[in-house]
Amino acid sequence: MHIANINTYRMIKRITSLQNPKIKMVVKLLKSGVRKKANLTVVEGFREFQLAVAGGHVVESLYVCPEIAGKEKIFFLERAKPDSYLYEITSDIYSKIAYRENADGVVAVMKPVRKNLEDIKTGARPLILVVESAEKPGNIGAMLRTADAAGVDAVIICDPRTDIYNPNIIRASLGSVFTNNIVICKSEDAVSWLKEREIKIVVTALTASVSYCEPDYTVPVALAVGSEDKGISNIWRENSDENIIIPMLGNVDSMNVSVSAAIVLYEALRQRGFRKG
Repeated sequence: MHIANINTYRMIKRITSLQNPKIKMVVKLLKSGVRKKANLTVVEGFREFQLAVAGGHVVESLYVCPEIAGKEKIFFLERAKPDSYLYEITSDIYSKIAYRENADGVVAVMKPVRKNLEDIKTGARPLILVVESAEKPGNIGAMLRTADAAGVDAVIICDPRTDIYNPNIIRASLGSVFTNNIVICKSEDAVSWLKEREIKIVVTALTASVSYCEPDYTVPVALAVGSEDKGISNIWRENSDENIIIPMLGNVDSMNVSVSAAIVLYEALRQRGFRKG
């Protein structure tokens, strides 16, 4: 099945060879070093592609396998951004460039939008999530899903140990990596930015004695969580307005970082009457 009557693209081609240079490039982009050097990322999935476009990320090339994608997705893709390049590919090629189990026939190469701290626009009472030195894609993706659900103003990722556009993060976040207001920077810069704007810093720490329920989250506030193995660093503990802990009643002394972030963010939302800023 060929895609027909598409007039919104500058170039329409059918790729049938695994040796095609573009297909080889997509495979290479699945590696972090190549993605960073090229400033490109691979987005698999119809929903994820839609979210990336909605988030302002630029389409470099778009690959669709009609046998898998189906008519409804093709109908949408026919009307995608006019500066995109659309390529029809075979199921063999799709299996080569796809990286997840539940395939839906759509893969795009996109140029991500990268923001600085000064690009963050907040309301009168910003709610911000700070993630320091997190490494596991599943945890990062889960926190981005929670941040999206909680309607946070921004997610500041400090000193990352994993490429934020890792395909596993895109998958785990259900594409919310493209819709969240994300900034990547050093912890020192984030602390300075928050203090300059008089945004309260609340830090999760195992050494804290204040329950997570006690702080006032109705004011401008940033919740900072640390890495899975070492927790939050000294710069955050020393510059925080309050260090908090989630009470543990079982035999283990800590929770998964994404679960901890979700608990505290939703306590903030509860105090705010489940209303944004």
